[in-house]
Amino acid sequence: MDKNTIIGFVLIAAVLFGFTWYAQPSEEELAMQRTQDSIAEVTKQKAEQQKKMAEAQKAAQAAAALNDTTATFHTATKGESKDIVLKNNKVELTVNTKGGTLSKAVIKGYKDLDGAADVTLFEGKDQAMNFVMAAKETNIATQDLYFEPTQQTDTTLTLTAPGADGKAIVMTYRLGKDYMLHMSLKAQGMAGMFAPDYKSMDVEWNSICRQHEKGFTFENQYSTLTYKETEGGTDNLSETSEEKDEVIEEELDWIAFKNQFFSAMLISKDNFAKNASLTSIPQEKGSGYLKKYEARMKTAFDPTGAKSTDFEMYIGPNDYRLLQKVENQSEFGKDLDMQDLVYLGWPIVRLINRWFTLYVFDWLTGFNINMGIVLILITLLLKAITFPLVKKSYMSSAKMRVLKPKLEEATKQYNKPEDQMQKQQAMMALYSKYGVSPLSGCLPMLIQMPIWIAMFNFVPNAIQLRGESFLWIPDLSTYDPIIEWDTNIWGIGDHLSLTCILFCVSNILYSVMTMRQQRDQMVGQQAEQMKMMQWMMYLMPVMFFFMFNDYSSGLNFYYFISLFFSALIMWTLRKTTNDAKLLEKLEQKYQENKNNPKKMSGLAARLEAMQKQAEELRKQQQERERMMRNRK
Repeated sequence: MDKNTIIGFVLIAAVLFGFTWYAQPSEEELAMQRTQDSIAEVTKQKAEQQKKMAEAQKAAQAAAALNDTTATFHTATKGESKDIVLKNNKVELTVNTKGGTLSKAVIKGYKDLDGAADVTLFEGKDQAMNFVMAAKETNIATQDLYFEPTQQTDTTLTLTAPGADGKAIVMTYRLGKDYMLHMSLKAQGMAGMFAPDYKSMDVEWNSICRQHEKGFTFENQYSTLTYKETEGGTDNLSETSEEKDEVIEEELDWIAFKNQFFSAMLISKDNFAKNASLTSIPQEKGSGYLKKYEARMKTAFDPTGAKSTDFEMYIGPNDYRLLQKVENQSEFGKDLDMQDLVYLGWPIVRLINRWFTLYVFDWLTGFNINMGIVLILITLLLKAITFPLVKKSYMSSAKMRVLKPKLEEATKQYNKPEDQMQKQQAMMALYSKYGVSPLSGCLPMLIQMPIWIAMFNFVPNAIQLRGESFLWIPDLSTYDPIIEWDTNIWGIGDHLSLTCILFCVSNILYSVMTMRQQRDQMVGQQAEQMKMMQWMMYLMPVMFFFMFNDYSSGLNFYYFISLFFSALIMWTLRKTTNDAKLLEKLEQKYQENKNNPKKMSGLAARLEAMQKQAEELRKQQQERERMMRNRK
């Protein structure tokens, strides 16, 4: 270290020590700072005392409110919790006298995940319903009251929470012949407890949706909180992500806590008011539950007791025809669209399912045949209906195949990249002269896509497939594993589904057939471009495997059978088509158009004119280039 560096360090140290000494506070400043800190501490302590006093006052007010409720319903705040069962041939519903609402719901005739004869939709703490009335002094919540049962039968029940001076809250239940439960809540002698303009009460409904099927991921995807707008259609919260306190700005007819095949629906006679708050929270795999549902809404309430607040609950399977039938049992005279619990797809897809698939499915299931056979028969019927268009499309491709040598000869002068537009125009003009439409080759995909999407929405929602076995498949409504393991692998899960593998393999084979057919009709650079496209076509079945491995075996089986018959039809058409005779017919068509140009279509005439114009422009461009070279 040299002399200058040492001097520099000494000067820096001197400046730092000097600044520290100069900046230190005086005794007066230190005393003032201590005083300010003391004042701040006193202010903080005073704020904490005020907070504690406010909390104590709030607790005292709550206690006073509770005492007021206790004074009014002193009998109803104490009692014994009892279970009362309402039942018919379809459901068995348990009402608990603590709170006076349902504590258990069993749907008969459908096996549970554990093999039980009936499905328990909810039980105990899985479900809670509370009716809250805001009185002048306090809130009256039915969940805090014990009700006394009267007029009890297998299908009817009256519950009363008695209060002082003849006051009471009365709840009645009446179970219909199927899955509809009629409910009402009525006040007696309570008008003076509420403000003169009080006309509504709060409904709080919570439930945690149980897993009832083998495939957690697939069932969770089709479980959602669904609601029906009074002046609109049905909608639902997200099936996959959390939605908390979602506010619905329209009045609602009903709210349903839905899983894949069963639902609990609460219907209000006087509608649920605007700004209902809805929550759906997905649960973890392995917990035994799918989603946690919450609904907070308001509906009409008459404190005078002149009019009851009426509800209906549907507790049963998500069966399209059954829901239509049960809706007729509603006594509210409203168009409830209950069948919309069974999602049939987007508008055009819903039309296919609503007016074709459902009727065919009902007709075939009426023969009491196995559901796997039903899927095969539906596939055959759809293939028969679409066969004329598929054949027309195939013949269009075959015509392009036999014309390939002529196309190559007619367009060989357009080999430069800048000549590709003229090449396309020349090809289209030649196709038109032979009476061939290249666009017809796209018809099979256009025909099949709406049907595939329609079945994609229909099969997973068809409760008739639930528990139905076929061949090696134990249950057509869920996946059919050939191997399972404990660890969840991203993108695959914890199993391999055999029907999914069959579907993906058949998709690859079908893609090979279609790509080969298209390559046989390609000319020039089109064939090279097709080589790049074929890798995308082969990649799609691999992507489908990751998508469909968790899906129902019934859906994968339908796609496998559909592709099998499509490949069989294509192979049969290829074997029965005589290329020589087809070319002969095309030559006759060409001569007819050549001898009588008026018979050519307007498109053909326009294409020929465009070709001539392009050829003229090309010649002019070549002439200009020649003149420029001569000038140089």
